[in-house]
Parts: sequence; C-alpha cells; structure tokens
Amino acid sequence: MTQRGRHRRQKRGRALRAALAGTALALTAAATMISASQATVGDKPGALKTLASSDRAAAGLRLQEREVPQSTLDRLSSAMGRPVGVSTVLADADHSLLGAGDCASTERAALPLAPAATRAYCWDAADTRGWRAGAVTTSGDADDDGHWGEHRVILSGWSRDTGRSAKPGSARLAVVDATDPARLTYAWASLVVPVDGGRNYRGLSSPVSGMVWYQGKLLVTAADGLYVYDMHRIQRTTVNSGAVGRVKGGWAAQGSRYVLPAIGSYRPTGHGARPAAISLDRSTAPDSLVASERVRADSRGTTLLWRYAFSSDPVRAGLLATDAAGRAVPDRAYETRTDGVGGVLSYRSQWYLARSDGDPDGHGTLWRQNARKAQATRCGSDESNHCWTPRAGSLSYAEDSGEVWSQSGPMLYALPLSSIDRSLG
Repeated sequence: MTQRGRHRRQKRGRALRAALAGTALALTAAATMISASQATVGDKPGALKTLASSDRAAAGLRLQEREVPQSTLDRLSSAMGRPVGVSTVLADADHSLLGAGDCASTERAALPLAPAATRAYCWDAADTRGWRAGAVTTSGDADDDGHWGEHRVILSGWSRDTGRSAKPGSARLAVVDATDPARLTYAWASLVVPVDGGRNYRGLSSPVSGMVWYQGKLLVTAADGLYVYDMHRIQRTTVNSGAVGRVKGGWAAQGSRYVLPAIGSYRPTGHGARPAAISLDRSTAPDSLVASERVRADSRGTTLLWRYAFSSDPVRAGLLATDAAGRAVPDRAYETRTDGVGGVLSYRSQWYLARSDGDPDGHGTLWRQNARKAQATRCGSDESNHCWTPRAGSLSYAEDSGEVWSQSGPMLYALPLSSIDRSLG
C-alpha cells in the first residue's frame, strides 16, 4: 500500500474542540504532578546485557511457523461470503471515541504524568463493559507513509474479562478511522481461529497484550505463541448473537459485525520465554519485530528482550523470516533488570520499556535502555521516575508522524517520541 490519503478539512468547531482537549490534558498533567513528586525514585536497571546466540535463554526463543491450509480458509470464505478489507469495516463504523475534554477525570487519571499526551481519547463505557483493553498498533506500522489506502487507522485490541485468569475470554479489535483527529470512529471485529477444516471457527481465547500490523498481516500475542491474521481477509458475520461461530441462521461473533480468521501461527519450539509485548522497529534492515517476555513487577527478576527479522520475500510480505525448517530465529537477544514490562519499543539502538508499578494504585516508569546505560522519564520537584501510566500498555511508533501510541485502561493516547526523549533524566 503506497497511496497516501487526502487530509480532510476540519470544521472550526472540531478545531476548537481539539484545542480544548489539549488544554484538558495539560491541566490534568499539572494537577497530578504533585502526587508524582512524592513518589520515590526506583532502582535503576542498568545497561542491557547482550546474550550470545549459544546462550540457553536465547536458544529457547525460536518459533515454528504453521500455516492454516488454504483449503480451510477457502471453505470458510465460501460459506461466509467473499472476504472484505479494512476500508469496508471503516465505512461501517458505528461507534465514536470521545475526546479528552469529554472524558471523566477518573478516566484521564490513566494518562502519563510526564511527558503529557498530546492526543487522547476515551471509550464509551457501555460499549466496552466486560472487556479489558490491550495492545495497540496503527497504519504507521502497516505502511511507512502512515496510511492504509485513504485512511489513518488504529487497531485497538480487547479481551473478554471473565475474572478468571485460568479461563481467558475471547478477543476482538476496534478498527478505528483516525483520519480526522477530531472525530475517531470505529467498528468491532473479532479475532477467531478456523476449526473443523474451515466449517466453523472459535474465538481466540487469550488476552491481547501485543499486536503488530505489518504490511497486510497482523501478528497477535497469545499464550501459545503468535497468531497471524490477513487484513485483506476479513469476513462478515450475519447473526447478532453472543455466540461465536456457526449458529442457526448464519455466523456470529459476540455481536461483532466482522471476524478475522487466523491464517497461521508461530509456536515456541521449546520451553523458552513467550512474547508478551511486541512492536515494529523500522530502523533496522530488514524491518524487525521486537518482543519482551512477561515478568511480574517487583519480582527482582530479569526480563528477556529479543527481535526477529521480517521476511524480504514479496511472497511472504508481513511474515517473519524463517530458516529451511520454517523456524523464526531471533537475530538479537538481551537481558534487562527491568521487570513488569507491559510495552516494548526499539528504535535506533534504543529500547523503551513501559513498566507497571507493583502497587496497583501507583504510576509506572518508562525506561530507555541501551548497551551502556538506562534512563527514565522524570517528573515532580524531586524528579521521580514514577511518571508513566498506572497500567503500562503496548507501545507503537508511527515513524511518519513521530508519535508513540499506547493504551491504558479507558484511554487511548499519543505523544511524540521526541518528548519522551526530552523528559529522560
């Protein structure tokens, strides 16, 4: 995709609304700065430690690629109808996000203290009740011009909140039209996995903690590895039902109008770390997928970081590079003493790690690390490191706009990477 979308002309009322929202963000940050200044400075994790390819931890990060048979996908689309693309879903958007100025103060409390978000939105509570916000990726990942066709698009992952970690609920995406910053609209699409040779599908039963939309493919973290979805292969549902799969009269997906059936997966070949947070790094050649494992906050343990190269074969656009045995092998792996990592980003040899606080009522920390040192964003009169969101989420960098997108609880927000770098102590 290389076609750049045309920018819409904003009405004066929308421009004023956006300005008021920006003012609200600044006031929120100023009002909460006092509490941040009372926080204690956390222990510094130090520099990243590079792991040799022979290291046991690094060797355990290989992923085996598995494709869903084409006959399975063809049978499903034959039964459900011709697949559609992202533009069709956006044209069917029937929900709107609220600008920060219309969000409750309790919702805005989920935003970073410093650096402040320059754009922020909240979700309709009635529309997301019973669901838990997860990862974010954008058309800035999908294409280097930041557009998908004529649109700027955000994909926001959510998982059903069952209240029982041993039985995770199904997962869905909000496909957001972000072309007009003053008016974000969206529609829901459920993430599913074909079963019974394409005669049916089941929901992806996993929290969505990491997503990367690269070229035409969407990679999503799950408990058993990474699932792959094709953004050109979106299917319509026909029945509004709480069920998932084939039902009397057609197809359903817990009220979503669309489903994305998985076209493949990457499964760990051993008992090594699983990707929990992932993001795209366009500063490498070829572009790469970076990952972090999940380690509980305040565990005093170490966390693995690593990267996989994307394939340069046009036939495999959006898929990871694999060896002759179909395995994705990390070309770099590191160890950090930062735990509780909820979001990971790598750009030009710098790693940015969004860390949740061990205290559910406390604010997290955003670290920048490399092979020499570690620095954290600072705020307050005593330059506390506890300036990030209470619940650190995934990070997605749109290189064309210079913005980092993330999500924390009810808030979807963006801020320039340059402002993060300026806030580092």
